[in-house]
Amino acid sequence: MVLLSRAPQYWAVTKPRIVALIVFTAIIGMLLAIRPGEDWPWRRMLAATVGIWLAAASAAAINHLLDARIDRVMARTAERPLATGALRPGQVLGFALLLAALSMAILLLWVNWLCALLTFGGLIGYAVVYTGFLKRATPQNIVIGGLAGAVPPLLGWAAVSGMQRPWDWAHALLLVLIIFVWTPPHFWALAIFRREDYSRALVPMLPVTHGVTYTRWQILLYTVLLLVASVLPWAAHMSGLFYLAGALVLGGVFLWYAWRLLDPPDDFFAMRTFKYSIVYLMALFGFLLLDHWLMPLLGGAPVLELVPAA
Repeated sequence: MVLLSRAPQYWAVTKPRIVALIVFTAIIGMLLAIRPGEDWPWRRMLAATVGIWLAAASAAAINHLLDARIDRVMARTAERPLATGALRPGQVLGFALLLAALSMAILLLWVNWLCALLTFGGLIGYAVVYTGFLKRATPQNIVIGGLAGAVPPLLGWAAVSGMQRPWDWAHALLLVLIIFVWTPPHFWALAIFRREDYSRALVPMLPVTHGVTYTRWQILLYTVLLLVASVLPWAAHMSGLFYLAGALVLGGVFLWYAWRLLDPPDDFFAMRTFKYSIVYLMALFGFLLLDHWLMPLLGGAPVLELVPAA
């Protein structure tokens, strides 16, 4: 009964909205790993989804645990369960370890060892390397640590294919690259808006250490790189013209936001840029998915034509 009464607090430490985006990109990786006409390994996909969700939730809980001091002094995190005392550190640690153990058991028993290994690496990368070290050590924390948050499509792809076909690694890593390059402009836009919070918490985010103007130019640079990276699936014959058109339109809008952010109309524009970046990523992966599954039905199947069967 005590555990049930604290269920909302335990749910909160899993960062459900962030984890939902992680799971979404992992599922996209699964669906792109299946070629039209192949059978869907439903049970393995379901197990992988649950296992990846549990691992991401565990990493989020450890993030709460290690960031408890920071959370208490930042306005946007002051109401988190550990910051308010609604949960104790030992409770959160035990919860995180339970989620991690369940995740590994599910992935090893019902998915495959490679997906389990990559998922564990992503958990350690985010919860320990980024949260425990990089976040406090360098203003490039989100660039280096962003790799851990970029791996979910690779996890999903590995769950379905086992990375045994010649193109699996190349195509899956293109998805990782897109998220990796997307992460800095996404997060730095939020950091600009919340820079006083990070300064008060003594976290060396780029707007705090190098100033807002410098950060705005970095956002523009990474947005240009993101536009280039988003074209690579088409260039690698992973997707067709439908995806390319969507990527260029979405990237053009993101580029407009980044350019406008150099001289924003108000202080809230950085937050609008941050919110668009989330829409951008979901829509971009949506275009990849539609191109992969819908276009073959309409007579355009670049992947099936250019990639030989295994």
